[in-house]
Amino acid sequence: MREPAFWYRPASWKSHLLKPLAALYGAAAAFRLTREGLKAGIPVLCVGNYHGGGAGKTPTVLALAGLLRELGETPVVLSRGYRGKLRGPVRVDASRHSAADVGDEPLMLSSTVPVVVSRDRADGVALAKSLAATVIVMDDGFQNPAIAKDASLIVIDSCRGVGNAQVMPAGPLRAPLPEQIARTDALIVIGDGDAAASVAAAVAAQGKPVLAAHFRPHESSLAALRGKPALAFAGIGDPARFFATLRDSGVDVARTRVFADHHPLAQAEIDSLVADARRERLTLVTTEKDLARLRNAGELPDWACEVVPFRVTLEFDDAAALRRCVTAQLYEARQKRFERDN
Repeated sequence: MREPAFWYRPASWKSHLLKPLAALYGAAAAFRLTREGLKAGIPVLCVGNYHGGGAGKTPTVLALAGLLRELGETPVVLSRGYRGKLRGPVRVDASRHSAADVGDEPLMLSSTVPVVVSRDRADGVALAKSLAATVIVMDDGFQNPAIAKDASLIVIDSCRGVGNAQVMPAGPLRAPLPEQIARTDALIVIGDGDAAASVAAAVAAQGKPVLAAHFRPHESSLAALRGKPALAFAGIGDPARFFATLRDSGVDVARTRVFADHHPLAQAEIDSLVADARRERLTLVTTEKDLARLRNAGELPDWACEVVPFRVTLEFDDAAALRRCVTAQLYEARQKRFERDN
């Protein structure tokens, strides 16, 4: 699915016509947010966003998992496995699973951190704990009440913000914004734009931390693309951000190709990409998540071996503030659990 363009325009007759449906959807979503979820028995940190589409959750999950390991924790990621055919619960194994089995994001994450996929997130808790998890990191699921969250870290893109701030289908929001902000424990703003300024101010007014972060490209990716005009393709929530990141990093993006989020490439699309790149002597480049969809049991097809995966790391402007935030949330979660059990 591609997001409707009017979601990111300040005023649109389409959005206005859909407001009655948005009111019904928003009321149901707001009610779901109030429901009690399963208590996992160990801290649950959720990485989510307010809206549909991309915001940078996957790099945030990786950064959070790395920090948790530095703190002596054993994190396990719990994902719904969007677009995967396996209901789970199952531990993702890149040597035997494909994106069609478990979803592209879990497959990508599994090379760095243990990942459990479960269509019913509550069913995945026991498997995550059996893997010696001391902390569950939920990849998405902020609006899903199945599991009680000890802390919700919300990711927002500084250039897109929350679009027209309307609830689906009138806008991109998954639930009314005030109700979502009220349940936010920390806001992570990625990039240097100002579209998220009002949301950041609302979160800060609650006394919750607002953390700035930026994508840092891996030197290996830059070296593979240096001096080479590129054909960049992506099937993610915000491909424009990916193309902008490439250009900001000094990559000569000669052409771009956009596919729907999580789109599995058909053979005709593959043939077209390869033919265009060879004809114009361009280097194919895509995201790690897109590349994950091309793997089958850990292997890439021959044509994809020439594709450069543009690897990025999420770096926080104030890493110490993130550490303090996460440490405090873990302490509070365990203190509450101790008081409840005693």
